[in-house]
Amino acid sequence: MLVKTFSSAVYGIKATTITIEVNISSGTQYFIVGLPDSAIKESTFRVESALHSAGLRMPRQKIVINMAPADIKKEGSAYDLAMAIGILAASGQINAHKLDKYLLLGELSLDGSLQAIKGALSIAIQAQKEGFKGIVLPAINAREAAVVGDLEVYGLENISEVIAFANEEKTFDRIFVDTKAEFLNNANNYDTDFADVQGQENIKRALEIAAAGGHNVILIGPPGAGKTMLAKRLPSILPPLSLSESLETTKIHSVAGKIAASSSLMTIRPFRAPHHTVSDVALVGGGGNPQPGEISLAHNGVLFLDELPEFKRSVLEVLRQPLEERQITISRAKFTVDYPASFMLIASMNPCPCGYYNHPDKDCVCSPMHVQRYLSKVSGPLLDRIDLHVEVTPVNFQELTAKQRAESSKTIRSRVIQAREMQEQRFKREDKMHNNAQMNTKKVRELCKVNAAGQTLLKNAMEKLGLSARAYDRILKVARTIADLDGNPEIEVHHLAEAIHYRSLDREAWAG
Repeated sequence: MLVKTFSSAVYGIKATTITIEVNISSGTQYFIVGLPDSAIKESTFRVESALHSAGLRMPRQKIVINMAPADIKKEGSAYDLAMAIGILAASGQINAHKLDKYLLLGELSLDGSLQAIKGALSIAIQAQKEGFKGIVLPAINAREAAVVGDLEVYGLENISEVIAFANEEKTFDRIFVDTKAEFLNNANNYDTDFADVQGQENIKRALEIAAAGGHNVILIGPPGAGKTMLAKRLPSILPPLSLSESLETTKIHSVAGKIAASSSLMTIRPFRAPHHTVSDVALVGGGGNPQPGEISLAHNGVLFLDELPEFKRSVLEVLRQPLEERQITISRAKFTVDYPASFMLIASMNPCPCGYYNHPDKDCVCSPMHVQRYLSKVSGPLLDRIDLHVEVTPVNFQELTAKQRAESSKTIRSRVIQAREMQEQRFKREDKMHNNAQMNTKKVRELCKVNAAGQTLLKNAMEKLGLSARAYDRILKVARTIADLDGNPEIEVHHLAEAIHYRSLDREAWAG
């Protein structure tokens, strides 16, 4: 008897429906065809043990399972449930009439319980597009899939419950998630706040500018100056995620298996801080079965690279293309996977190996050559993609013990949102531009015009401060954002002066 069940495979962040065709005939052998990997071939033992645990039997006949389309490689153990139910239906042990309306997903334990899968949200979205009535999957993934409101989602604990569902012996509660309510209730629920940071007003101002324009930032300062503490608070002043951004971010984390069982949506902007020992594959994604890397997990949020010069040079260099294209393409012999990677980069570093170059109180023991060698670990092309270079100095005792509470993230965020709204209007006819940091050279020339006094200031800055030519466009972009924060349609001289101040590492005299 031939029976078809349906499951799904995730490639990148998109799902593809897989048809599981089970045919049982006379004989004794067991075949799985359709490019299965080792995890799928090993499913024979998991399925047989799970069926015995449910009080059923594995047919002692010839079983052929085809996974269609047969030219796509199938990987992972999420097909266990669909194959087990297909075998039971083909052998006449359960009723199969409603199986063609549902996707079945889940890894089987030997006792028949269902283990978590990855990519439940992507799978549910694709199931809805293809007209499936619902999806049956492990309970731990149910809320994640139930974000797709028009789809019946049943989160079950074991294969016995799935059999009862197929035979209509028991009624199970459909999982409901009020997507909009959950999104609104949990949006901007950050654990950190700029109000906790005493002093460092100039650094907060720089981060406000970065958030308003989507600019990348590098913080340079001695140990203990507060670089990491400030960086961790950056997401709290970024504009709230839109619902579409939330769904896209959730899909990426779902594919990576990073969604908690109690949650269904990513409602706050992600903050990823990989250790400096991270590999290039872990950072950008990849592997035999390609998975999203840290830059994709930071999509619509912040990627924080602490102690930037300690990262391997090869790791830093792979960031250059994603920073420009805002996506990463992973190519394999038979397929190509695209992961979105639109993130804000914030990096921090010491100014020298000992950490105390330019420190107001402590002496640096590094020679100019050692300082320059340390700074040169970060390449010019990477620095070229970082708009703001900010020097962080230690907080003095008076600021640290001041009783006056600092400005809250909520207050700062309100100004950032206003500036972003101006940019949305400015770029409403552009497909791939949403903020000032994304402007290309043509748009910079068109939208960042300065008067004669501003041109004179830029000319003097280039000559007297030894600024590099590559700094010119970056200064104009940052000046445009500063003007937006002021609500000014024109770039004034003081906007340019502040933007020039944020190009420390472009100065030829910096670090000797």
